[in-house]
Amino acid sequence: MFAGVAPPPPAAWLPPAQSTPPAWPAGWDQAALARSFSSVGLTPPVGTEWIADSGASYHTTPTAGILSSIRPPHSSCPSSIMVGDGSCFPVTSVGDAGSLGSFRLPNVLVAPHMVHNLLSIRQFTADNSCTVEFDSSGLTVKDSASRRPLLRCDSQGPLYTLRLPPSAASPSASPSSAAFVATTSSTTWHRRLGHPGRDVLAQLSRSADLPCTRAPDEHLCHACQLGRHVRLPFSASSSHADRLFDLVHYDLWTSPVLSVSGYKYYLVVVDDFSHYSWTFPLRFKSETFSTLSHFFAWVSTQFGLNIKAVQCDNGREFDNNASRSFFLTRGVQLRMSCPYTSAQNGKAERMIRTTNDVMRTLLFQASFPLASGRRVFTQPST
Repeated sequence: MFAGVAPPPPAAWLPPAQSTPPAWPAGWDQAALARSFSSVGLTPPVGTEWIADSGASYHTTPTAGILSSIRPPHSSCPSSIMVGDGSCFPVTSVGDAGSLGSFRLPNVLVAPHMVHNLLSIRQFTADNSCTVEFDSSGLTVKDSASRRPLLRCDSQGPLYTLRLPPSAASPSASPSSAAFVATTSSTTWHRRLGHPGRDVLAQLSRSADLPCTRAPDEHLCHACQLGRHVRLPFSASSSHADRLFDLVHYDLWTSPVLSVSGYKYYLVVVDDFSHYSWTFPLRFKSETFSTLSHFFAWVSTQFGLNIKAVQCDNGREFDNNASRSFFLTRGVQLRMSCPYTSAQNGKAERMIRTTNDVMRTLLFQASFPLASGRRVFTQPST
């Protein structure tokens, strides 16, 4: 070097350009290679799939494009990587993968001749304070302290593949690289486990390390609605009577509490045309027939009309020889519900429900015991 002559400035370090892939050897079966590529399904893009390697000392990648920062290899990094067949691949640079989801991947070696991204289990567990458990279906990443599952990856081939979610802040994250499957949706687990309820599925996800995430379009399961039906639904009836007392519905209700006057039952009668109802307290079920016969006489005298048809269930207090003979001699049509089909007498059933709701409410309002229920039928409320 001559005096007075400034030395040339040091050249800035630039990452080496990616080498072009070598030509296929002549001895390879091109048809078999094409079949192998055609059989591969949809896989995550480059940079999201890492092969878990418990024998690797460092994270390794063939491309620097997935790294958020690149620097030249330092003295503590190896200059080359030896693979299983004894070949040595040179390390050209070192970088950090940034934050992939909740995981850190620092000091990733870039070796362009590598084929896959290799994840060092030793380095991964040390940098992220986690453990990795392997099974026949895949692997599970758990927190070291709480043993809480952080990530579940199911293997789709002979290797344990880790699909790490890219961070939203990572410059290399793209919409396509977010299409990974770390866990299975709750809808899929709901179908796999025989359609359990949501509470059971939530309990399994907490206690059995079930990698379950709530699906964004989660809704009621149509198969559950059909499979859990105990009977077909009843369609709403559109038929109704045209005149008063053309059709009346009646039913008997049994009270769980004996009234102070000794009444345990009451008979409700509903006119189909006007929806007007009458209630008759009874001490015994055997009083049902006499009460109905008196009601028929009262309607005939007070309104000058005859009841043409009655609708009831097939209880023995209604379906007996005395009742059938009474209706037959007066030309009254008797319509009875099918066995175990109370919905066919739905108007009387609904009136009993409404009457009981009003009766209990008035008793609670007046601070009366339930045994005073008969008074509600005869006393006005204020």
